[in-house]
Amino acid sequence: MNWDDLRIARAVWETGSFAAAGERLRINETTVARRLNRLQQDLGLKLFEAVDGVRQPTRQCEELVALAAKMADHAERIAHLGEEDIGLSGRRRIATTDSIAAEILAPKLAPFLEAHPGLAVDVLASTENVNFSRWGADIAVRFSKPDKGDFVISKLADITFYLFEPLEAKPAEGGLVCAYPQDLDQTPESQFLMNAGLHRRARCTSKNLFVIKKLVQSRQCSGVLASYMCADLMKDEGFRVSKLPLRRSVWLLVQTHLKHDPATRAVMNWIKDRFKALDG
Repeated sequence: MNWDDLRIARAVWETGSFAAAGERLRINETTVARRLNRLQQDLGLKLFEAVDGVRQPTRQCEELVALAAKMADHAERIAHLGEEDIGLSGRRRIATTDSIAAEILAPKLAPFLEAHPGLAVDVLASTENVNFSRWGADIAVRFSKPDKGDFVISKLADITFYLFEPLEAKPAEGGLVCAYPQDLDQTPESQFLMNAGLHRRARCTSKNLFVIKKLVQSRQCSGVLASYMCADLMKDEGFRVSKLPLRRSVWLLVQTHLKHDPATRAVMNWIKDRFKALDG
C-alpha cells in the first residue's frame, strides 16, 4: 500500500472535493481521482459518495482517515528519532476565534514552542467555528459547546463582558452602536443590546471583535467587548464603562484519538494555563 494514497484520501475527506484536495497537495485533480481509485481498488472499498457536488465519506472512509491520522503522527515522530533531546514532537492545529488567538494564545506561544523544540503549532483563527467534526483541527477553543461529536470536551473559563460608551455621546441623545450581525442574535451580548434598546442603533455590524474595538476606540461608537481584550480601554477616561450581567463559557475540544497523546496533552495544558492566567 502506498502511504501517499492515504494522504490523498485524507485531503479529499477534509476538503470535500478532488479539486480542493489537489490544490492543497499541489497535484492536479486528475491525479487525485486516479490515486484515490487505485486505493479503493486495493482495499475493495468505496470511500466517497458524490452528494450535491461534495465528496461525502463512507463509514469505512471515516475509519481509514482516523487510522491514517495516527500513522501521520507516528511517521513524524519517527522522523525525529535521530534528534537528541527533542522531547515532544509533532504538529498540532488549534482552531479558535480571531480575538482569542491574538489576545490569549499568541502572546505566550513563542516561549511555549521554545520550551518544546520538537513541537509545531498551527493557529487557525477565524470569526467562524471550525468544522471540527471533519478534522479541520486537532484542538479547538470556542464559545459554543457542541451538542454531539466524537471529541473530548472540557470547560476552560467563563468570560465577562463590558459595555463601552463614549462620554461625548450621552445615552439620551443616542449614538452609533456596533453589534454582531443578525445570525448571532442568540448570543448573550446581542441579547443584552436588544433588551437595552441599543441594537436598533447598530448601523455597523461585525463578527470580528477587533473591528468592534476599533470603532469603540474612535470614541464615536458604543460596543460590547470581552474582558480579555479591553484592559487598555478600562484606563481611558473617555468612556462610560459598564460591567454586564452576562458570561459566556469557553470550551476546549480535542479529537478523541489524540486525548492520550503526549504532544497534544502538552498543548492542551498550555491552553488551560493561558485561561487560568485570565483570572489573575
